[in-house]
Amino acid sequence: MCQFQLTSQFRQCSRLTIWFVLFLFSPVIWAQSSSSGADKIIRAARFDDLRTIKQFAEHDGDVNLAERDRGETLLMISVREQSQKVFDYLLTHPKIQLDQRAKNGDTAIMLAAYLEQKETVQRLIEAGAQVNQTGWTALHYAAVVGRLDIVEMLIARFAYIDAETPNKTTPLMLAARRGEMNVVKFLIAEGADISLKNMLGWTAYDFAVESERRDIASFLQELMQEKAKERK
Repeated sequence: MCQFQLTSQFRQCSRLTIWFVLFLFSPVIWAQSSSSGADKIIRAARFDDLRTIKQFAEHDGDVNLAERDRGETLLMISVREQSQKVFDYLLTHPKIQLDQRAKNGDTAIMLAAYLEQKETVQRLIEAGAQVNQTGWTALHYAAVVGRLDIVEMLIARFAYIDAETPNKTTPLMLAARRGEMNVVKFLIAEGADISLKNMLGWTAYDFAVESERRDIASFLQELMQEKAKERK
């Protein structure tokens, strides 16, 4: 009788111990499982694994899931890796957030502009992605990489031509620094203000001089002289 009671108590104690351990460590186990699942979805976006992405979405998975390091969303990852099937699917998903930002403030359209993906930029615009936002914009990136065709597209969609980065640098300043004469001329023809200064007090002309873009510096200097004469 005593032996039975001891055995019964031991079993009850063992069960309680097991339940306590499971309770104590279940958040860790869940987090590891969740992290592993997220990594699988991120990998699927990178390698254009549409089947996995669709299964994830159809089971109420978050189509705006972001990876840990850069904070880039599945949509942004599909842009960066040119995962076309995944991009096509996510672009038209009813729950997609086209303007979600990564940790550095980039959006999908900004990333596409920087990577010189004209068709992707166009499709994002047509899907409703915002061209204008505070800080860095797609126009800044298109100007700095010298893609006049993307610059033209963004301006045609009412991109703010004198948009300012956090230190008040404009697309014209960036184009001047990189020596993109065709972009510089187009932006000025569309109304970019050559007299604007960033937080260092530099104009587009100063950027051109500093980066030894002599042709652009001369062009901007002539324009500034003409405007000075007009004010007299």
